[in-house]
Amino acid sequence: MALKVLQRAQQLGLIGSPLLSSVRFLSVCGPQEQACVVCPWTSSSRCSLRHGCRRARWPLPPLSPSPGRMGVCSMAVRDPLLDVAGTVRLHRDSPPDGGVRLSLTGVALGSREQEQAMLERVSSCGTSRQLLRTLRSSLLLSDRVAAAILHRLADLEQDGAGGLRDPTVLSDEALRGLCQRLEQESSRLGDTALVSTLLACTRLYLDPWSRLLVRLVSESQERLDKESLGVAELCMLAQALLALEGPNCTMLGQVMEQLQCSDPAQWSQDELAAVYGALGAGVAEGGRYQDLLNTMHTHTLSVTGRLEPMAVSEVLGALVAMGQSQALPLVIALCKQAVRHVPVFTDAQLAAVLSALIYFGHSDHFLVQALELHVPKKAFTAHPETVTKVMQYFGRRCIWSPAVFDAVAESFVYRADDYSTSQVARQLEALGVLGYVPPNAAQFFRKVEALLHARFSQFQPRVLLELLHACTLLQRFPLNFVSKVFSPYFLQQLQGKDSGTDRIVLAQLTQLYMTVKLECPFYNGPQLLPKYRVKSFLMPGRFLETQVDAHLYNSVKSGLVDLLGARSYFASRVLTPYCYTLDVEIKLDEEGYVLPASHIDEIHKRIAVCINGPKRFSANAQQLLGKETIKQRHLGLLGYEVVEIPYYEFEKLKGKTEIVEYLHKKIFPLSYRLSW
Repeated sequence: MALKVLQRAQQLGLIGSPLLSSVRFLSVCGPQEQACVVCPWTSSSRCSLRHGCRRARWPLPPLSPSPGRMGVCSMAVRDPLLDVAGTVRLHRDSPPDGGVRLSLTGVALGSREQEQAMLERVSSCGTSRQLLRTLRSSLLLSDRVAAAILHRLADLEQDGAGGLRDPTVLSDEALRGLCQRLEQESSRLGDTALVSTLLACTRLYLDPWSRLLVRLVSESQERLDKESLGVAELCMLAQALLALEGPNCTMLGQVMEQLQCSDPAQWSQDELAAVYGALGAGVAEGGRYQDLLNTMHTHTLSVTGRLEPMAVSEVLGALVAMGQSQALPLVIALCKQAVRHVPVFTDAQLAAVLSALIYFGHSDHFLVQALELHVPKKAFTAHPETVTKVMQYFGRRCIWSPAVFDAVAESFVYRADDYSTSQVARQLEALGVLGYVPPNAAQFFRKVEALLHARFSQFQPRVLLELLHACTLLQRFPLNFVSKVFSPYFLQQLQGKDSGTDRIVLAQLTQLYMTVKLECPFYNGPQLLPKYRVKSFLMPGRFLETQVDAHLYNSVKSGLVDLLGARSYFASRVLTPYCYTLDVEIKLDEEGYVLPASHIDEIHKRIAVCINGPKRFSANAQQLLGKETIKQRHLGLLGYEVVEIPYYEFEKLKGKTEIVEYLHKKIFPLSYRLSW
């Protein structure tokens, strides 16, 4: 990459000759099209012409020197005044043609406090228009502030899909002037400002061969060769090079060699987090630099108790990105440290921590307590994704928390429009997993129904199915939308491109259909075709039933043999025609006598014994999970007499006599027990 950049720089005349004005227009436009000068989409194969750009397209310029034409990222400026580097001065008086005059002044900013105030002002801008207005109104900008402006613009404009929401913001005259000055004075920028500006340009998806990026990469290569960059600067440079050329970039290898030569024990917290961030961004893709990671894990584990909130969230996020499952001791230590920081985490930091704990499958009692104190205070103001991540964490870890659920449900009624369709579904899914119906259920589900009516077309098929299935777990039946789910068009959308509809989706469809038939007998809408139904809800991986606890089952089975007199009087693990698997089934005749399990005639009553081990309850309370509640409810509607044997009752029994007495009272509460 560095060699290509230097060659390109020679071609453009950036090294050893006066600046040329040749423009590399984008190849995404057709051969007969005139490219728009603001179009930055080369690496991402996108063009602002196809992004709604309505600016006049200029004729292709000649390949001769012309101070009035720069590259697509080098903004046009009339007669810049070059003085001494250090700050950028934006003149308030704009020339008649609408451009922006810039000049460098030797007068530094009055104080660090003023620079910090400007950085805070930039970070507080909520829109690109506000940010650009701030840029135009500023008399002096340090190189750090200039880089911060580009980063903030990327924060505001990135659409999350590899593009910008409004690429035409790059044509703003003040922004063009700022980039022009950064290009011309790249050699005078500080190390941090240089690599930060380069990274910001990659986040704005600027053309890698634009004059600005060629300048910045060339200057970065020179400083890299001199080994003058610090750890933080090397990390930013690594991320920029990764975005420009990928993990196989030669210059990136040089950056990593210098990082590997340094001692993690000598790094500050910010530097440690920066290295983790760079590796997690993709530099360590394919298992690269595992030796460096192992050294970092060992050092981080020793200093975890001193890590600040930012470092904790950055390290956990990087561990997830790299899939460092072998670093579980470090994850546990970071979780303990995170407990202290819950009140001061930013929304993004808290979301990153919870995402990591979900990924690694770890929960902590003290973290739950901290969240129960913190979340109710922030439910109305926290970022929608953070609130959703909290709910998702409690749902995935099966944590029963009325304090959190009630606060989120109450806030949902007032700010439901702030949530995306995915966030709405994930919050409902968490409540469904725990089987928790909030106190404001009437208002809550009215709001859910209103959202479904207003934004039905915005829901992805599987997201919608998850939401409707969660509603049925909570005994809420959105029949108006179930009929649409069973339509052939929707079922076709659910199917994958290659593998078709997976078993989890089919199981959810089947249970949704059973719920409608059993609990809503007046439903007369479309039916679910047999080919979309499963025969059993018990399947490997994520399933709608929980396997019976083997140890508890064996203990109960021995007690049943003592109670009934023989093993032949009950059946185990019985798959019913209704997809549910019974832990134990006992058959009775009309007079209440127990029939052999093999008997198929004259069966008057069937008893379904549910042997509920710890995994069928929430992790921190004796509350059945939603999927177990709906199973027992459906078995009752199907004619079974459901008897529950919870582990927390059975484990208190001592000796065979107590076990037999307990089972008799549970299964035959109205009859006397015979002694065999």
